[in-house]
Amino acid sequence: MMASNTGGQAPVGNPPSERTTVKRMPHRGVYDRETINAILDEGLVCHLGFTLDAQPFVLPTIYARDGDQLLIHGSAASRMLRSVRSGIAVCATVTLIDGLVLARSAYHHSMNYRSVVILGTAIEICDRTRKLAAMRMIVNHVITGRWDQVRAPSDGEIRATMVLALPLNEASAKVRTGPPIDDEEDYNLPSWAGVLPLSLDAHAPVADPQLPGGIPVPSNVRFYRRGMLPGIVAK
Repeated sequence: MMASNTGGQAPVGNPPSERTTVKRMPHRGVYDRETINAILDEGLVCHLGFTLDAQPFVLPTIYARDGDQLLIHGSAASRMLRSVRSGIAVCATVTLIDGLVLARSAYHHSMNYRSVVILGTAIEICDRTRKLAAMRMIVNHVITGRWDQVRAPSDGEIRATMVLALPLNEASAKVRTGPPIDDEEDYNLPSWAGVLPLSLDAHAPVADPQLPGGIPVPSNVRFYRRGMLPGIVAK
């Protein structure tokens, strides 16, 4: 399945750096912080890439955005986090799929998507107050308001958790929207073409079998949904 050659033009601002300037299909590059922040705030999983002993790794992790930095957390024993906190270069990516773009030719099939790439080095958050605040942000990024509905971490759980902050100094987004872009001679082919929109939808909550009776499903769980940036939608 190949990406379309054109289409899905996105707003363009000032590239933050040469390294994060979109080279392939530059008309899809988006550099304003509002769009970048909105994509990060909607996403749930970040893929963190780094090289250790000449071996590249790309690992998924939960994250949250705190202003101009990305918060990443995990076990204090994690090889990934222990390596990244040493100051090695990392690449973090977040991708949202908004639709399957079905063209009249196999070559021009594509996807409507929004993605962010962040380059830089991460630092560990060691201060207990800041670390606890970061952990709260990560939990609430997954489900708004969840932190106040559950038990707070114990001192041992806080020590067992590592939190890293990756600055958004070098970040860019890439966005594709709109219908397929076929070759002119293919538009009369008798093949259906268009966009099949996709979204992340929550199903009915399933209670833990050990949950005592009489505990209602919180409204932030019952009516859970992820948002989408206005204007950046599959057409």
